[in-house]
Amino acid sequence: MSYEKLAKEILELVGGEKNVISVVHCATRLRFVLKDKSKANKEKLENTEGVITVKESGGQFQVVIGNTVPEVYNALGKISNLLSDSKRTDGSKEGKKGNLFGRIVDVISSIFAPLLGVMAGAGILKGLLLIASNLGWLNNTDTTYIILYAAADSLFYFLPLLLAVTTARKFEGNVFTALTIAGALLYPSIVNLKAEGVATTFFGIPVTMMSYSSTVIPIILSVIVMSKLEKVCNRYIHESVKNFVTPLISLVVMVPLTLIVFGPIGVNIGNAIAAGLVAAFGFNPMLAGALLGASWQLLVIFGVHWGLIPVFINNIAVYGRDGVKPAATASVFAQAGAAFGVFLKTKNKKLKALAGSTTITALFGITEPAVYGVTLRLKRPFIAGIIGGAVGGAIIGQAGTQAFASGAPGLLTLPIFYGPGGQGFMGLIIGIVVAFVVSATLTYILGFEDPVEVDEPIKAPKETKEKSDEKVFSPLDGKVIALSKVPDSAFSSEAMGKGIAIEPKSGRVVSPVNGTVSVAFKTKHAIGLVSDHGAEILIHVGIDTVQLEGKYFTSHVKQGDQVKVGDLLVEFDIDKIKEAGYEVVTPIIVTNSSNYKEVTTTSKKAVNEQEMLLGLNIYGSEKGNIA
Repeated sequence: MSYEKLAKEILELVGGEKNVISVVHCATRLRFVLKDKSKANKEKLENTEGVITVKESGGQFQVVIGNTVPEVYNALGKISNLLSDSKRTDGSKEGKKGNLFGRIVDVISSIFAPLLGVMAGAGILKGLLLIASNLGWLNNTDTTYIILYAAADSLFYFLPLLLAVTTARKFEGNVFTALTIAGALLYPSIVNLKAEGVATTFFGIPVTMMSYSSTVIPIILSVIVMSKLEKVCNRYIHESVKNFVTPLISLVVMVPLTLIVFGPIGVNIGNAIAAGLVAAFGFNPMLAGALLGASWQLLVIFGVHWGLIPVFINNIAVYGRDGVKPAATASVFAQAGAAFGVFLKTKNKKLKALAGSTTITALFGITEPAVYGVTLRLKRPFIAGIIGGAVGGAIIGQAGTQAFASGAPGLLTLPIFYGPGGQGFMGLIIGIVVAFVVSATLTYILGFEDPVEVDEPIKAPKETKEKSDEKVFSPLDGKVIALSKVPDSAFSSEAMGKGIAIEPKSGRVVSPVNGTVSVAFKTKHAIGLVSDHGAEILIHVGIDTVQLEGKYFTSHVKQGDQVKVGDLLVEFDIDKIKEAGYEVVTPIIVTNSSNYKEVTTTSKKAVNEQEMLLGLNIYGSEKGNIA
């Protein structure tokens, strides 16, 4: 699959770049905030290859991709300006805000999503060290342990610094000013004031000193206000001095304000929420565990589980452990079990393959492919997963299992639940096994509407005297080069599709088919066509020439234009491009090659415009090269 092709399709179907206010990604989803959701084609997007499903929740338009979401997100950055610092392309600052709850969810997910990967990695390492220490494999006074523990715990200790970065990006504040404010909260002399119980004032105003390592709410509140303050300062301070006067004002105002107001308020709010949840689990741990085990995947579906992530982190910061998160683990393994039940029962080969692969990803904590692709789609397996999650969550809640570090629940993160003496850990293992088995068994017993597998015959092509069912003519004059020789693995590996390349001798690209211009890149270096018979052709002039940003290229068509074989598409200056240090070898790719039994190539060593170049065969009756 071509990530850039998928990213382009997604961008078009959400209403185009100008309709996007911002986009972030989590473990499996692209989370768009759109100006006008009515411009997004949700139905067509859900049917796009590479997209699992689409959800609208929390003020976000969420495109569920699966494990390859980072690659698609990076591809978005290559084909658009969405990942630049401004995050916007038209100078607008706001779109439709949505309701308050949706905006809160959007803020939380945008702040925490970029940290999930490293947070999970650090959490796993911290869990493994806890196991090693509890079993006597490593002494916590050994220098080896101290070094590894620093690597595992630094993220959590300096969490305000990381949150300062992501919050500043979300609210368009100065990242370095935000980092400096967070650094002040953790500065040794400030830490000592709290540790030594020194009576602290700021120009006579009493300051209640708090411990800010691992805290969440204070720095988020502080950076949000700082971002607003910066905008006011930049509006009124002269350009010649605002680059240093604005940060000066921000530091002088925000550091004391945070220590006096936001810090105590944030810490106390976090402590109150943590105490409330701990009390709920203390009152009836079995019932609380069952409720969270049953409901966690429902929260995930609507994207509102982000509201509990800061609570988990805050509990670990306040108490050194969290008794709420373990029950959510049962929900994850329950959906994996439900997908496995589908794998065992279905007779549909495609569904069996999908259920098997998503079972594995769910076991490692990524449940969206299993939920959206299998269990929720079939309904009864999802209900079985809810029941299994409730049973497993009740067992885990009653066992008093605790999490001692952060990380998405899954097989790799089980060590984070192993604390001193291993208390509650066996209960967790029993709980997730029961959740998996109950869900799989119920899915198998309750059954589901198994999709009928129909092998539709391919319609025979129109009678033709040619060797190929469809012909693609040469768009250039030049030397023919095998695709495997192109100095770019995206083309040479045939990852984008089968085809051929030409070393051009003249700076002209003409249409190789009768059809429509499907993509006219703004950088003019590449063009996409769809032939009247459905072949999708990509002509990419040169290697890495996108970096020229249209320089030395002249486009003669636009997206949506109808073209005939030989119509001029693009002109380019070969000499100037080479002088700039770029190859001009031009791949011609059939991006939907999988629709054809074979793609044959010309046997000629050189071709002229409009000479036969590629043959697309539905049945593959002709092998090898074409004449």
